[in-house]
Amino acid sequence: MKKYGEELEISEVRTSLAGFLASYNKSLPEGFPKASAMLLKQFKASHPLFFKHGDLWSLDEHRKKIIDWLPPRNQDS
Repeated sequence: MKKYGEELEISEVRTSLAGFLASYNKSLPEGFPKASAMLLKQFKASHPLFFKHGDLWSLDEHRKKIIDWLPPRNQDS
């Protein structure tokens, strides 16, 4: 149960775009599209209401939204 608590704490940490990008790509299951700094900046510009804490990102708040948002953009590349 302790491991779950540690994972939960990590997902709730607010971090910079670079820190979020590293955590996001590291924790993705194989086959899911990876994010890039450019794509995350586009996401933030398109969804400013998702950023109640300024430029801070967290896996808990943003991961699912980005997973849903990314696939159509990566197919165009």
